[in-house]
Amino acid sequence: MPERRSPFYASIVATGATMGRVGGDFVSAKFYTGVEEEHLNTRSHVGMQDLSTMGKMDIKGPDAEALVNHVIVNDAAAMRTGQVRYSTVCREDGGIMDDLTVFRLGDEHFLMVTGSVNRLKMRPWLMKHAEGRKAYVTDITAAIAFPTIQGPRSRQLLQSIVTEADLAALKRWSFTHGMIGETRVMISRTGVTGELGFELFVPADEAASVWQTIMRAGGDFGLKPYGVLAMFTLGLEKAYPAHGVDMDESRTPFHVGLDRWIRFDKGDFIGREALLRIRDAGIDECWTGLVVEGETPAATDARVMADGEDAGFVTYSDHGYSLGKVLATAHLKLPYTELGTELTIDIDGQPTRAVVSPMPFLDPEGTRLRA
Repeated sequence: MPERRSPFYASIVATGATMGRVGGDFVSAKFYTGVEEEHLNTRSHVGMQDLSTMGKMDIKGPDAEALVNHVIVNDAAAMRTGQVRYSTVCREDGGIMDDLTVFRLGDEHFLMVTGSVNRLKMRPWLMKHAEGRKAYVTDITAAIAFPTIQGPRSRQLLQSIVTEADLAALKRWSFTHGMIGETRVMISRTGVTGELGFELFVPADEAASVWQTIMRAGGDFGLKPYGVLAMFTLGLEKAYPAHGVDMDESRTPFHVGLDRWIRFDKGDFIGREALLRIRDAGIDECWTGLVVEGETPAATDARVMADGEDAGFVTYSDHGYSLGKVLATAHLKLPYTELGTELTIDIDGQPTRAVVSPMPFLDPEGTRLRA
């Protein structure tokens, strides 16, 4: 697979970041100064990550709304221009192909931001279902740089450099437009850290100057860039499921707690009948949070045991740096998902205690998101 570089590649390499393959065929920062430092700085001040590897699918035409509404489980028809919706995209059998965000840019214009790896399958999927409709799908991933600014001081930082936009009035799951210097950017109040945060859509050929402007201004607000590894630990504390880690095409939104985003009353969409059957029949396993004893995270796919019985397997485990605990998420059989249930995981050859805990692990009321 050919190596792809984001518009921020040169700027990131210049910081001395440790680079690696992320998001399929892209190379980006795995970490800069260290995962724990980047994680905690984003929680206490402000961090910036390059998410340009994520797919951006531009959908236009008289039938754009019908196409989007057909492929997502959420309701695109209920969206107003300027709104953002989170949704899963499912196969006919209800399996999750991707989880993504949908932006309504106009009456006949949408933007889908897909997973980095899943970009490669979402474009042909969208084009297949656009057949026979007056809707036109264009992959504009390479044309758009996509930095995310996250943390309790993110708004203050952006207010110091953005003009022509009222960021104080911008609500979560909405977007606006503004200027950074002479560059026009789209700014959405979205993110996957559990903090007040914003995602910026920047023309790729103007990305370097925008990165430099943010970094220069960020010194006054404690800005530090963070990489993919800190993104995962931040998301773990908030129990945000990741496609390819916690969910895939073998599981449905019900299996990872994403069924609240399904809008069965909107009419037909791909996977609707299968999801209705699963809703009515129920499921026999559940994506569950664990607090793990000791200082060593469990391996992905490690078996979870209950008194010698197989209870399920770990999807992801790492340090919850904000909490001072090792955390894990796992697919567990229902009898073992009750809060407080004590289980064991083999870690480095040692049976290690793990306790079923509420998710999200951090800020369950979402106070930090509301800022």
